[in-house]
Amino acid sequence: MKPDKILLDHGSGGAMSHQLVIQTLLPAFDNPLLSTLHDGAVIDIGNGSRLAFSTDSFVVDPIFFPGGSIGDLAVNGTVNDLAMCGAEPAYLSVGLILEEGFPFSDFERVISDMKAAALAAGVMIVTGDTKVVPKGAADKIFINTTGLGYIQPGIDVGPSRVVSGDRIILSGTMADHGMTILSRRENLSFSGPVQSDTAALNHLVKKMLQICPDIHMLRDPTRGGVGTTLNEVAGSAAFGIQIDEAHLPVKGAVAGMCELLGLDPLYVANEGKFLAFIPSNETNAVLKILQSDPLGKDAVIIGEVVADHPGQVVMKTRIGGSRMVRMLTGEQLPRIC
Repeated sequence: MKPDKILLDHGSGGAMSHQLVIQTLLPAFDNPLLSTLHDGAVIDIGNGSRLAFSTDSFVVDPIFFPGGSIGDLAVNGTVNDLAMCGAEPAYLSVGLILEEGFPFSDFERVISDMKAAALAAGVMIVTGDTKVVPKGAADKIFINTTGLGYIQPGIDVGPSRVVSGDRIILSGTMADHGMTILSRRENLSFSGPVQSDTAALNHLVKKMLQICPDIHMLRDPTRGGVGTTLNEVAGSAAFGIQIDEAHLPVKGAVAGMCELLGLDPLYVANEGKFLAFIPSNETNAVLKILQSDPLGKDAVIIGEVVADHPGQVVMKTRIGGSRMVRMLTGEQLPRIC
């Protein structure tokens, strides 16, 4: 049943977010570019040239956290959405909504972080807009970034290319960003050092595409985590996804905190990781490239695309059983990005 108000759960990245898109936004704006539900639109501009076009908004609380800030998160997020389309990110726009009374020193720190992130990713911020709203009408600073990137000839990365037999690689440990934000917001302590994994992944993706141009699909598991992202891929497809719990990488401190708080790391947000769907005969070469890079050193094969249980994600548990992995329901951590 459709609720009569927008709820926090509509922004969780989980089942209700998916319903909002499928039941309201997609019917309203439906077109062939949008209906792919990729991380960005892939636009053919003629003469065999294609652009990737993506946008994202950032409302994370707190705005400064171990490993990053809302500034570099906003740049890296859109850069990564473009990279997940197989594109080389080139240009960003920035929209800033500032709350009256926001300290200017914090504003300058956020802008400095955005500059550093853009330089690291190799993109230019070429246009933007600033609005200031009365105190209480926003919380410190909200940022929207929109990006354009080029897709090289011969690259075709998207949901329609996933087939049974593909291996699924996760580029690193799960849940680092989500648990960092939660610990800072609630003043919780970890047993070891933990920080957000926010990072631009475009350079790493480019290395992968150079050795394997036939990568079938890429997706960064941000809100809703790995579990929800895999369900989005399986969706109503004619294939299923099988993953192995023993192969899911989670740092010890993060796993301990998740267990203490009753959170499943499969559903906690990441900001510097991706899932790659790779033809089985290319898997070892891709994995070798990933593991040679600091951003992919913990990359592992976590499962495969299978002909069984179409539309569903099933996990082999550590004790040899099977567990259905469904989309996230409920809002675990609002304002995570």
